[in-house]
Amino acid sequence: MANKMWGGRFETKPAEIMEEINASLSFDRRFYAEDIRASQAHANMLCACGILTDEEAEAIVKGLSAVREEIAEGRFEFRREYEDIHMAVEARLKELIGPVAGKLHTARSRNDQVATDFRLYVRGAIDHFDGQLLGLQRALARKAQAHAATLMPGFTHMQTAQPVTFGHHCLAYVEMLARDRGRFADARRRVNESPLGAAALAGTSFPIDRHMTAAELGFERPMANSLDAVSARDFALETLAAAAICATHLSRLAEEIVIWFSAGFGFIRLSDRFTTGSSIMPQKRNPDAAELVRAKAGRIAGAFASLLIVMKGLPLAYSKDMQEDKEAMFTAADALSLGLAAMTGMIEDMEPDAAKMRAAASLGFSTATDLADWLVLHAKLPFREAHHATGRIVKAAEKAGTDLAHFPLAAMKKIEPGIDASVFEVLDIEKSAASRRSFGGTAPENVREAAKIWLKILESGETSG
Repeated sequence: MANKMWGGRFETKPAEIMEEINASLSFDRRFYAEDIRASQAHANMLCACGILTDEEAEAIVKGLSAVREEIAEGRFEFRREYEDIHMAVEARLKELIGPVAGKLHTARSRNDQVATDFRLYVRGAIDHFDGQLLGLQRALARKAQAHAATLMPGFTHMQTAQPVTFGHHCLAYVEMLARDRGRFADARRRVNESPLGAAALAGTSFPIDRHMTAAELGFERPMANSLDAVSARDFALETLAAAAICATHLSRLAEEIVIWFSAGFGFIRLSDRFTTGSSIMPQKRNPDAAELVRAKAGRIAGAFASLLIVMKGLPLAYSKDMQEDKEAMFTAADALSLGLAAMTGMIEDMEPDAAKMRAAASLGFSTATDLADWLVLHAKLPFREAHHATGRIVKAAEKAGTDLAHFPLAAMKKIEPGIDASVFEVLDIEKSAASRRSFGGTAPENVREAAKIWLKILESGETSG
């Protein structure tokens, strides 16, 4: 028996394996709310344009609300014979209101229908991400405010570089996440156009009003080209690209949490709420939440690559390949949302060990650059000469088994006669950090002000300053 929804051209039902590969209901059922919302908007428009009567439109809209309620309450039977969520909803609508349900599909195709549903879903996902990113930014900015003067080593090449503050480090991620929110906002503007009414690819001869359905669904405008409307998936690619970049930022922060939490560093503490134990080693406390956030980045980047490869060779307009667009988006959306929630929880839970951070900041000759800068300002050496002299002093201090703050003045003067006792004022790590007052620098006064500004911005819900 042919499919009841589209089988007029066919005499027999598809092979079992054909049904298996063709059906998308197992995953696109997630679209049910978007699908019903778009169908109700379409029915209202058909009525306004005189294509449906008031009674027909009312029956369809009420029937669709009943179907939505059944699905939301778990009373709906999803039958694979109907392939996808669109046909499943329409079939149930027919059972509820009779043959008038068949009029709903006037002046549209599953091609523009799924494109509309997908855009509605992606737009909602972007709005959800933005709210989560805002929460994570707030958690980081509050942590920065509380630890504006908490010293820690800054690293390059994972080697001690210069003293920074923990608050400054937290604010770096606030800035990165602001750019993530900006990328999602940019993507949302391009998502927010309506394909509905483009039909299969060529538009329709019915006197429809695409601007009406676009407005009812909250879209900025209908898409201007019917071929493009059903063919485009760059809105999904752009959103996935933004998600992959955002996940990479989360992964970098997660990696730092893993490092800081390790016994070799001991920079932070995490409670039992965000750590796990070992099945064999009783002493273990593992930062599994951070490790899993780090791993989710691979899943999200993979989703972007997957859809990019699906789309790369497709001609206009719709091809069944595009059925593969949804699972990639669902996978990425779930992983990113979970990662953002977990990271926000960890940041709120995390407490730095200020003593260990400060001790580590004192190691590795972290004030060597301050010594070189002093030689430029006070001994009037060109920076390259100051750099060379400082390197020799560091080497001598290393051989002597001491740090720069305790290396004898006489030994320094043997290497560079222009050094005097005032040099020790810049070899203190607190003074080193405090001196970095240039715009964007790590000085505690900078960090306090930047955290204050960010918290004001974030309380307003804006993306950036």
